Amino acid sequence: MNPFPRPAMCGKLVAILSITITGWLSSNFAIACPFCSAVSQTLRQEMQTMDSVVVATAMGGAVSRDPSTGAVRMRIDGVLKPFISGEPDSAGPDVRVGDSVDAVYYGDVTAGRRFLLSGVMAQSMQWSCLPLNERTEAYVRKIPTLPEDDGAARLRFYQSYLQDDDVMLSRDAYDEFAITPYEDVRRIKDDMDHDQLVAWIEDPELSPDRRRLYLTMLGVCGSQADVPMLETMLRSTQKSMRSGLDALIACYLTLSGEEGLPLVNELFLANTKSSYTDTYAAIMAIRFHGTEGGVIARSALAESLHLILQRPDLADLVIPDLARWQDWSQVETVKKLFLNANPANNWIRVPAVNYLRACPLPAAKEAIEELTKVDPESVRRANTFFAIPQPSPASSPSAS
Repeated sequence: MNPFPRPAMCGKLVAILSITITGWLSSNFAIACPFCSAVSQTLRQEMQTMDSVVVATAMGGAVSRDPSTGAVRMRIDGVLKPFISGEPDSAGPDVRVGDSVDAVYYGDVTAGRRFLLSGVMAQSMQWSCLPLNERTEAYVRKIPTLPEDDGAARLRFYQSYLQDDDVMLSRDAYDEFAITPYEDVRRIKDDMDHDQLVAWIEDPELSPDRRRLYLTMLGVCGSQADVPMLETMLRSTQKSMRSGLDALIACYLTLSGEEGLPLVNELFLANTKSSYTDTYAAIMAIRFHGTEGGVIARSALAESLHLILQRPDLADLVIPDLARWQDWSQVETVKKLFLNANPANNWIRVPAVNYLRACPLPAAKEAIEELTKVDPESVRRANTFFAIPQPSPASSPSAS
């Protein structure tokens, strides 16, 4: 997840969007690898959407290409996904080893060149082409054999391709990690190469998306011995050392535990000179630990988020988290944020009301009555457009 610089906040629409997106990020944080974003559909996902997938060989090369359509005659050498018609009475097209098909490909074609053909059935099967070499063919042939119901087993296969020299394989393996739940990543702990992950992380040329993934993995297989290296990276002023900061902070906290919170507080949460991007990265790391980390008690994480309530321009980012974590210690602070809001930061009022709506304490109900007299429109918007924040389940007994 790549944080963007905070836009100038003005108007009701931007306020609502800010609160909605913040809530969405929190509620959907556990779907996949917490700090990774897939670049595109994976080959496995694409195969699932196709009607048929085969490996084929160009029979005559460019000389066999139909000049009017660009179609090249190919021989099917392997069926990775057979065609299954949706119509009970339709036999569908023949997709068998040894059959010939026409596939459109405008690149260089020589006789014997291999392709992955993905077919979509319209009136007739339409094939798209992906050139293969020996290694990529072995890779794509393996994909249909991977268990759909065991994400960890799939990751064990993809892990060896994460930094592959073939860009297609490297990208596809990364995307598979990016879409796989964090719990499945944790399940391959014993199969991870710790020293290799550290070497990749320390590479200043490593892209931020890769660094996020490898830091997430290091958080799974690392130990206290890695904490000094991570602390050095957190304190560094070099941009390359701190790329993927959200995952870096999360990894540091995973391995250091609650003892690591003071440094994160000092550098990013209590530090008013910390940039919005860096502070937001720290919030995302804290949020991860409150939902999936299972290492640090939520009460300690909430205390760190309390520091953001002292920064009114950012407080709306954490108020929904405190409500979902049922931290009701900040009723008075939230009420003051509402009362002290000005036209430059009045977006804080709706999340403040939602926090108070969720709070079961009598003081919260009294606060809403008071705030309604001050700004009835903000209270009305909160009641009209937003559901009361629901408690977020703890990731483990220690995180409750």
